[in-house]
Amino acid sequence: MERYTVQAFRKDFPDDDACLEWLKNHLYPEGIFCGKCGKVTRHYKLTNRRAYSCDLCGSHVYPTAGTIFHKSCTPLTSWFYAVYLMSSTRCGVSAKQLQRELGVTYKTAWRMFHQIRKLLREDESGPFSGSVEMDETYIGGKRHGKRGRGAEGKTAVAGIAEREGRVLARVVPDVKARTLLPIMKAKVLPRSTVYTDEMGSYQGTRRQGYTHHRVHHAQQVYVLGDAHTNTIENFWSQLKRSLDGTHHAVSAKYLQRYLDEFSFRYNHRRDLRHMFRTWMALVCRRADQTGHPLWGGTPS
Repeated sequence: MERYTVQAFRKDFPDDDACLEWLKNHLYPEGIFCGKCGKVTRHYKLTNRRAYSCDLCGSHVYPTAGTIFHKSCTPLTSWFYAVYLMSSTRCGVSAKQLQRELGVTYKTAWRMFHQIRKLLREDESGPFSGSVEMDETYIGGKRHGKRGRGAEGKTAVAGIAEREGRVLARVVPDVKARTLLPIMKAKVLPRSTVYTDEMGSYQGTRRQGYTHHRVHHAQQVYVLGDAHTNTIENFWSQLKRSLDGTHHAVSAKYLQRYLDEFSFRYNHRRDLRHMFRTWMALVCRRADQTGHPLWGGTPS
């Protein structure tokens, strides 16, 4: 796996101009297409502006337009460093830490992190197949009182894990069959083998067209041959330890964004390139008002 140290980061992105140049090259790998000239033309950087001007007609192109950097007064070096911090740790980084390292306000640091997290959701990835584990857990709520299912203030989360593969985690209103089985049907290919615990909500799994194996945790059985849910439970363990140790408390309103972040990090754990480069490829996407990506480059 590629190593990418903080020294290398600072060498690649010493100032805002270097960040803007990287963003321009990433969005327009074949050169900037000038709509006025009708072809790819040479552009030069404008002084003190996040813009490039066409060498022939003088029309301007703004690489940050449509990205999370658009209309942000925060330096690009701070944005890029925030991505580097988030992508370089398994446990995540708190907004308070970014506030201390960059010297920005907490409000600014919090907004930067959540703007980045919004782009990490992988809804368009392919369905799960093969050996798949499904489980549910509860996050947040009050520390005292009843634990587990039905505990006051806790948020239910459903998860699907493909063994030696990807994971998906979604906030759900409850853990009843009417909620969990449609998620399974939408995300897991038929004829896959699904492993769950003994909760009654999974009783209809076979009727959905899956091979179903259950692990009876209530009887102190956690592994029986290939039947176990250790993959998804290990993900829950890492998630909860990170939320408790780094963020301390996460509101139900924004929990899904944290789930997307940790799922994305888990799903790309075997990437050969450094996680920072994987994250930057997503964070630097352009999007229109409907949220659809608008990739740069020459028109087809």
